[in-house]
Formats: sequence, C-alpha cells, structure tokens
Amino acid sequence: MAYNEFLADRIRQIFREERIGFFEKKMMGGLCFMVDDKMCCGIHFDKKKEMDLLMARIGPDAMNEAMQKEGCLPMDFTGRPMKGFVFVSPDGFDLDDDLEYWVQLCLAFNPLAKSSKSKRKS
Repeated sequence: MAYNEFLADRIRQIFREERIGFFEKKMMGGLCFMVDDKMCCGIHFDKKKEMDLLMARIGPDAMNEAMQKEGCLPMDFTGRPMKGFVFVSPDGFDLDDDLEYWVQLCLAFNPLAKSSKSKRKS
C-alpha cells in the first residue's frame, strides 16, 4: 500500500499557508517533504502496524517533550531509534491542530538540521 495521499495534501496545505518553499521526494517507502534541501517531515506506511505514520524530524532537543504526546513513537527502521526523528500515529495527527503542531516542530528544527551529503556519480 502506498502512503496516504490525503495526509500528503494536508501537509502541502500547511506549507502553502506558511509560504514555505518545499519539494517532495519519494524515499523510505513513503513521501518526504524537503525544505532547504533537507528532510523536514514525511509519510510512511508501516506494513506491520498497517497504518500511516507521520515521520517528523524534530531534533534531539525536542524529543523528550514530544515523546509525551499522544501517538508519538521512536522512529525505528532497523531496531535502533534514529536520533532527532519520531513517528506519529494517526491518533497524534488526525486533528488539524495536531498535524500543525508536528509540522511546526519540524519547521522550527529545519534551520538547525544538517543536509545529507550528496552522493557523487562515478
């Protein structure tokens, strides 16, 4: 199953309302929203849980508070949580205000985030 297109539209709308320049990139089995050439947030379909998850790059400083929010889970693809990233289940982003909270948290961290290194073509 592909990512949730309705959720993607909701995220696009927040970026447009905030006049944030972004582009989309399919990666990690889902869709990532890139701001300033850095992953800001995204959508991932978890096959084990059979649900859409919001991927949020919020930075390590916001992790403790974020983990207390409803639906927030460590972002774990490999058995080891990724620092500064969380997954949010639908319980945590169903309401527009909740989704807005997560996207704003991602946008607040984005200027501090490092860009991934470009791979050179040989």
